[in-house]
This record gives sequence, C-alpha cells and structure tokens, in this order.
Amino acid sequence: MDMDLKRLAKLSRLKFTPEEEARYQAEMERIVAMVEKLPDLDASGPLIDPDNPMSMREDKSERLFSRDELLKNAPEVQAGCVVVPRTVE
Repeated sequence: MDMDLKRLAKLSRLKFTPEEEARYQAEMERIVAMVEKLPDLDASGPLIDPDNPMSMREDKSERLFSRDELLKNAPEVQAGCVVVPRTVE
C-alpha cells in the first residue's frame, strides 16, 4: 500500500518540512507494513516483531505486604475485599 503523505497532511491540516515529510513517509510505510503482517501472526505465541531491537523484560512479582496487612487499613472489608460506596443504581 502506497501512503500519500501529502494528501493525509492536507486532510489533517498539517504542514511538514521536506525533512519531516521524508521521515514521516518512512515511518508510515513501516507502520503499514507491520499492520499488513498482523493476519500472518501466530496467535498462540507472543506478539513481538522480530525486527524490533527492543527486548521484552521478564515479568516479576514481588509481594511486599500480605493481603491481611493491606486489608487492615481499609475502612470496611467483606469476604476478603474492600467495600466501596455503590456508584451505579
């Protein structure tokens, strides 16, 4: 798909310098190429672009307080949950 950045800029009422136009044209082409790959992705694995230099960090879970310690500060607790005022009738 060919991006017509000048037409998009006109419709959006944006003005670009020639340098910005070249940069945004390249960025838009990369975005369109990435979106075109979406149907080919295997949904069973992580959705990562192998060409992207950013790496995913490992998830970490750290419990600093027990549930009971946190709930003792709540004004009202019921069945292990904080009771809050009803907002929808």
